[in-house]
Amino acid sequence: MHHYTQLLRAAVTASLMLAAIAGASVAGPLEDGEAAFKRGDYATALRLWRPLANQGDARAQYYLGAIYANGQGMPQDHAEALKWFRLGANQGDARAQYYLGATYANAEALKWFRLAAEQGDARAQYYLGAMYANGQGVPQDHAEASKWFRLAAEQGDARAQYNLGAMYANGQGVPQDLVLAHMWFNLSAAGGYPEQVRDEIAGHMTPAQIAEAQKLAREWKPKR
Repeated sequence: MHHYTQLLRAAVTASLMLAAIAGASVAGPLEDGEAAFKRGDYATALRLWRPLANQGDARAQYYLGAIYANGQGMPQDHAEALKWFRLGANQGDARAQYYLGATYANAEALKWFRLAAEQGDARAQYYLGAMYANGQGVPQDHAEASKWFRLAAEQGDARAQYNLGAMYANGQGVPQDLVLAHMWFNLSAAGGYPEQVRDEIAGHMTPAQIAEAQKLAREWKPKR
């Protein structure tokens, strides 16, 4: 549960802040609630979002779950948070699906991560890849792992980039390709991952291969 709380504090708050910024120029209770949240007026945000959530608005259900999960403006209540996340997730809100996946283990996590991943959520794609790579709740499947790591990596997820680099280096789930391994390790290094593995791989590459990998990394742009 501590890991669950950390995930929510780090990422749910950030997504609410981004939504508040994006919706600041649009009138309506949902956007007014986002603006209230942005300025730290959680009681007003809750008052505006609760009726919408009760009426079935999936975004409001997700936001309400986030407020309960973080204990912002009220006592923290994980049971109530899960209630609202589940309601939003069942309506297809990818963020709510992701946080349900982060809460549960194995089969239940797989279900929610897959739903969020199929909607393009890079975090869920990374975790789904990790489950397949490790055989956690599913038979180990490196090809399936590389598929989900690639989707997340292409959106700029450094963890997925690092793991995809390792799969290319070892020929797991993909044909072995040191150029692509070097490229993905190069990109993950820009996201804070260690450069040591990239440099070790370079020792097995020709100068032309290294130059090609560096060129690919420079020209790479995330898919959004």
